[in-house]
Amino acid sequence: MKRIRFAAAAAAGTVLLGGITACGAGDDPAGPVTITLLEYQQARVDVLEKLIPQFEEDMKAEGKDIEVELVADILTDGDFKTKVTQQLHAGTAPDVLDTGGSQLTGWAAAGYLLELDDHLDEWEDWGDFYEVSRDRAQEADGHVYSVPHEGSVQSLFYREDVLTDLGIDTEQPETWYELIERLEAVTEKTGEPSIVLPAGTAWGQGTWTEGFLPIVAGTGDTLFDQESGTWQLEGEGLDASFDLFSELTEKGLLPVEDLLNPNPWEPTKYVSFAEGTLPVAAQGTWGWRYDWGPEGSAPIEDVEEKVGTWNYPALVDGTEPYSIAGGGFSFAINAESEHPDEAVELAKWLSSGEAIATQLAAVGAASPRAGIADIEPYASEPVLLDAEEKLQSSIAPPTGEGSDQIAQAVQNATGDILLGDADGSEAADAFAREAEEFLGPDLIAE
Repeated sequence: MKRIRFAAAAAAGTVLLGGITACGAGDDPAGPVTITLLEYQQARVDVLEKLIPQFEEDMKAEGKDIEVELVADILTDGDFKTKVTQQLHAGTAPDVLDTGGSQLTGWAAAGYLLELDDHLDEWEDWGDFYEVSRDRAQEADGHVYSVPHEGSVQSLFYREDVLTDLGIDTEQPETWYELIERLEAVTEKTGEPSIVLPAGTAWGQGTWTEGFLPIVAGTGDTLFDQESGTWQLEGEGLDASFDLFSELTEKGLLPVEDLLNPNPWEPTKYVSFAEGTLPVAAQGTWGWRYDWGPEGSAPIEDVEEKVGTWNYPALVDGTEPYSIAGGGFSFAINAESEHPDEAVELAKWLSSGEAIATQLAAVGAASPRAGIADIEPYASEPVLLDAEEKLQSSIAPPTGEGSDQIAQAVQNATGDILLGDADGSEAADAFAREAEEFLGPDLIAE
């Protein structure tokens, strides 16, 4: 392997501190510029190890002598966020960070990431990115701090083979009322829960990003106002969303026991959905690879034939079925990088042409931009091409500073529902009280 460095924790559960020289320090003035790129998932490391030499060759053809050191630090999402936050604060983080989720928002707000507006305005390809991708890349201050190189669509995955065998309609349900009728019919036939939506505290951030947010985002509630940077803690959509979780729980449609136990995704998505005993699951595009693909956590043979996707049904009057634009991964640049132009050049190259097509096929993501659908190996991935089509009309849920606090309040409120300690209305009230306490007055809408 060429210039690849592995950093590992000394023991399981231990977060490694330091150990990475930031920002190309130590470059020979007469030699190439060296930039560092951090990856923390093995599949991404594997594909980038193959792409980086081509980037270096392409740069040399343009008269730019750039070398890339790939830092492979295989971590959980939580450990990655903790470790890199510490490195950014200490000024020792790598030049380019590949990640997704709320950490980008937090790092941007803290001033740790390079503002990319001028770089992207000068990049002809930026206009090829779908509006929803550009919207998600824009932070609450109106600036862009990352280049999206993946798109994902969150929707309801269902076992078409199982539902067909049970005589259950597999057409797109228009409303949650319609879907619940089908789920009740499944549970009556099998005696088992029929849908999993992340809920409660054991699922962690996923309760918010994969469970509750995709539901409430389609109700029309403002939730987070980008202009004022504040959260709306009450509304028809919030009430309806908590009521939905309460109804699914009361009717025995959610796998409550599994959701209350550690690692709730394992018995639900990795066992029950894979076996077909729990036929509907909230999921994102990544499920085709990481969860149920041939090398996933719980492979389903002929997964693309047995599994289909529905948009989320309408929950409140006046809305229609929809999909949610999931996060996907983006390249962000350390604000303290000594070579920001070269770092941005790498991010743009990896988000273009054959480079992005190769990454998308490897990790099971949809293209966040036009012009990639005909490029192999992505061109031979029908489920990803379908996700890209849905991405263009999907909802980008607004979110910003305070997301972590909102996520914790949602975890606790839905946890109360699972435990039988609150109905939907009581959970909504508890959420509002706790979120207000967590956020403080400056982040709450008047």
